[in-house]
Amino acid sequence: MFPTNVMCRSAAILSLVAAANLCTLELAAQPAYQGVPSGRVTSKVVLDAVVPQGTPAAQRPPSHTISVDYGQPHARGRVIAGALIPYGEVWRLGANEATTLTTSVDLDVGGVNVPKGTYSLHALATATSMQLIVSKKIGANANVYDVAQDLARIPMQLQARTESVESLQIALAPAGAAAPLGGTLRVKWGTVDAVVPYVAKP
Repeated sequence: MFPTNVMCRSAAILSLVAAANLCTLELAAQPAYQGVPSGRVTSKVVLDAVVPQGTPAAQRPPSHTISVDYGQPHARGRVIAGALIPYGEVWRLGANEATTLTTSVDLDVGGVNVPKGTYSLHALATATSMQLIVSKKIGANANVYDVAQDLARIPMQLQARTESVESLQIALAPAGAAAPLGGTLRVKWGTVDAVVPYVAKP
């Protein structure tokens, strides 16, 4: 027979080996995760003039395009409202390079005139409000906010929302036949849902 202390040591070693094997199996059973980089997304509205059928192409007025191009960050379990979208300080309204608004036609955005051209977009949020900041600063460092370059700060209307959105969405949506030159610009991320109307002025 083996001495009692040898048997105890053997049992302890076997227990440690079994525990290690169990941990290895548990780790192997867990899925592997890999970060997904923020991609670029473009939302676009094209306005075509309504002309009589059969009008030659050369006589058709040019189309107008309104687009928003932005880097799309993802929540990945992080807090959005008040954190990734900070309260009380300017947020660049996207990830990586600056979010841009490009329009080939003058716009009325929430009652504010935005002449045709290219702008960077930022936002200023609180728990109960959001402002869309249209900035004349564009180019490589346009995501670094400069208040002196503000064209306008436009109040957005917050919508009640309980279902969380995983990835930032900035969408230009046409209003349809009832208002063919109008639509909305909408920002959704987490439970934040803010909208402002626009009207094209060709």
